[in-house]
Amino acid sequence: MLFKDVIGHIDLKNKFIQDVNTNQVSHAHLLLGDMGYGGLPLALAFIQFLMCENKSSNDSCGQCSACIKVQKLEHPDVHFTFPTVQSNAKTSDPQFSLWKDLVLKNPYLNLNQWATQSDDKGRKPIISVHQSEQVIKKLTLKSFEGGYKVSVIWMAEEMNAACANKLLKIIEEPPKDTVFILLVESEENMLPTILSRTQISKVKQLHDDELTAFFKEKSSVSQDLLKSVVARSEGSLGTAIHLLNSSDTVNSNFTRFVELMRICYKKEVIPMMNWAEKMSKLGREDQKQFLKYTLYIVRQSLMKNYTDGQLMRSSSQEKEFLEKFARFITGNNVNEFNTLFNDAYYGVERNANAKLLFTNITFEVMRYIHRA
Repeated sequence: MLFKDVIGHIDLKNKFIQDVNTNQVSHAHLLLGDMGYGGLPLALAFIQFLMCENKSSNDSCGQCSACIKVQKLEHPDVHFTFPTVQSNAKTSDPQFSLWKDLVLKNPYLNLNQWATQSDDKGRKPIISVHQSEQVIKKLTLKSFEGGYKVSVIWMAEEMNAACANKLLKIIEEPPKDTVFILLVESEENMLPTILSRTQISKVKQLHDDELTAFFKEKSSVSQDLLKSVVARSEGSLGTAIHLLNSSDTVNSNFTRFVELMRICYKKEVIPMMNWAEKMSKLGREDQKQFLKYTLYIVRQSLMKNYTDGQLMRSSSQEKEFLEKFARFITGNNVNEFNTLFNDAYYGVERNANAKLLFTNITFEVMRYIHRA
């Protein structure tokens, strides 16, 4: 991947370019941020620039043998480690072809998408001590092409303690011309001793105009839908891609939200119970997407009320609904709504009883909506 093809992150691109040009490449990088922000594309562009045989002053050539191998994720001196379900594969190698195919299609892939694709039971993947042994073994071998060796650890916070501790020494004192790149979403789940041995770069949210420009160039999506999707993506290209690829889900969430508010306003208990039953039968990811959508509508309601609609970013269908609904979200209940939906999202992530969770939502919404 070329730097020019990576969306946003001008400051980090310039830093990596300068490091390579001045021969001051750190031996251990940690890119911190949601995978949807573009940490992996940034890492791949950095690696390609590092390996390129005919690089310019600010980008790789994209045509030499090294560039082509990096683009295909087939360079023999670039090693990838990622979480796996241990009963399926104790190391990354047996599932590398699948992971590679998914990344080549969508380098903004997240852990949930990988877990869904790699395990039919949806079990949580980890990076175990077996993975660390494999990393050490590969990096102690001589470079195949005589240059740098690079170890990329994707979702490195999924390393268990045994794995992280085993990698400490080689991260602190790697073999000559060896570079580690750790991709991390949450530094809270990383060992402090790992963090202290890496150069941390924060991969920030993308700007709305960067997301909009990307989709205008790459797809023929309607402006109406794009405006709503960009607003809900919260700076994540990965989220925006997911939303656009599931536009039926987007429409379904709008319908579910409208139905929830209508039956709760009317205090129709049986329809409320039926709604909770239907929601409980959705997959966890669909439930989480709905709860994200509720928070988005609450925010848009506030924008409608307090900025006279000037800061609203929603589709025409949503705007039409908000013309009548926004008055039910005020300073008297907005904190309660936000807490309710955020707590519910947290509960879904931790496998709370879905039927009880969504039943509770209906009765709480019934209370809050009449406080406006």
